[in-house]
Amino acid sequence: MDRIRIRGGNALNGTIAISGAKNAALPLMIASLLTDDTLTLENVPHLADVEQLIRILGNHGVDYSVSGKRLATTMGSGRTIHFNARTIVDTTAPYELVSKMRASFWVIGPLLARMRRARVSLPGGCAIGTRPVDLFIDGLRALGAQIDIDAGYVVAEAPKGLVGTHFSFPKVSVGATHVLMMAASLAKGETVLDNAAREPEVQDLAACLNAMGARISGAGTSTITIEGVEALSGARHRVLPDRIETGTYAMAVAMTGGDVTLEGTQGDLLRNALVALGDAGAEVSDVPNGIRIRRNGNGIRPVDVVTDPFPGFPTDLQAQFMALMTRADGVSHITETIFENRFMHVQELARLGAKISLSGQMARIEGVPRLAGAPVMATDLRASVSLVIGGLAAEGETTVNRVYHLDRGFERLEEKLGACGAEIERISS
Repeated sequence: MDRIRIRGGNALNGTIAISGAKNAALPLMIASLLTDDTLTLENVPHLADVEQLIRILGNHGVDYSVSGKRLATTMGSGRTIHFNARTIVDTTAPYELVSKMRASFWVIGPLLARMRRARVSLPGGCAIGTRPVDLFIDGLRALGAQIDIDAGYVVAEAPKGLVGTHFSFPKVSVGATHVLMMAASLAKGETVLDNAAREPEVQDLAACLNAMGARISGAGTSTITIEGVEALSGARHRVLPDRIETGTYAMAVAMTGGDVTLEGTQGDLLRNALVALGDAGAEVSDVPNGIRIRRNGNGIRPVDVVTDPFPGFPTDLQAQFMALMTRADGVSHITETIFENRFMHVQELARLGAKISLSGQMARIEGVPRLAGAPVMATDLRASVSLVIGGLAAEGETTVNRVYHLDRGFERLEEKLGACGAEIERISS
């Protein structure tokens, strides 16, 4: 099993190219099930989750081809992939595939809308909370689906097709918003989704679906309206930049010091997190085609944050920000409101010398003057990269084990950091 070895203490200087967003690419790929024409996606990142979803889509009969080399020589250069679901050969998404990645459950919406039936295993993915599928099921039932749970599978049918409805989410859910927006695109009549997720990835999916012929308005607000159409066509769409990767590298620069331009990204995708970085002492500025992060000489100030749905502070940056706060001059607090089990990185950061105490969903971080390298274990995708950030600032050597988590969401991380002066390498078993 691969490991990453880091010798800390080097400031980061240079340019890092930001890849396409995993959290946007996955629902966009799934949207290919809605049409028998070709959907072409540009800027698709090279990630384990993308490869896993390609296998899952292939199980349903989706053909794909990649334009150009599968691994670009320029870091951040995503692939262009053509997906064609002309013939759906199977409407079952089996446990052995779905259990490896939660987002693969989302195929239930397009399959049900287009084929009028779907049998999808209950999902797996990172163990960061229960993340129940009740919202998905309730929303699809509101659209007219008949749904049963049978031996670990969600079995959904809509023999006469889905019908537009008015559905209000009891809590904000990005995944359920994706699924219901896709399903409602082929429903009869109008669907209104209230308390919908406002994330940029939801807006990106809506833009792609509209390019395919859907009639969606309001994406980016809490009320999304979908006027169903009989069929969708193919389209060409570019995946938006990864705001979580952007924030991760921004926090790495704030942690180590230095001056880095994050290229090919947009500050508006994570403005709340960038404000928190500025409050912590980093200089953050928008530049043409990117963001510049600097911290030269000044210390790290403590900042309190609360995770919230967009446009609030992203839960997917909570672990990274906690790593940064371990070196702050004072006490900071982080409150996690999205997932109830997302502090698993705390004990591993403590191995580096961090002083963190937990009280329910709040973490109290007492900044320390130094961290010391140590072997640590990645527990989930975002936790794993928080350990990398800690290791970049720690004295001595840090080894991050179980980095397959990193490969799910960060493209060529050690190369991007290494090009900016980090002493970091992957060790293959």
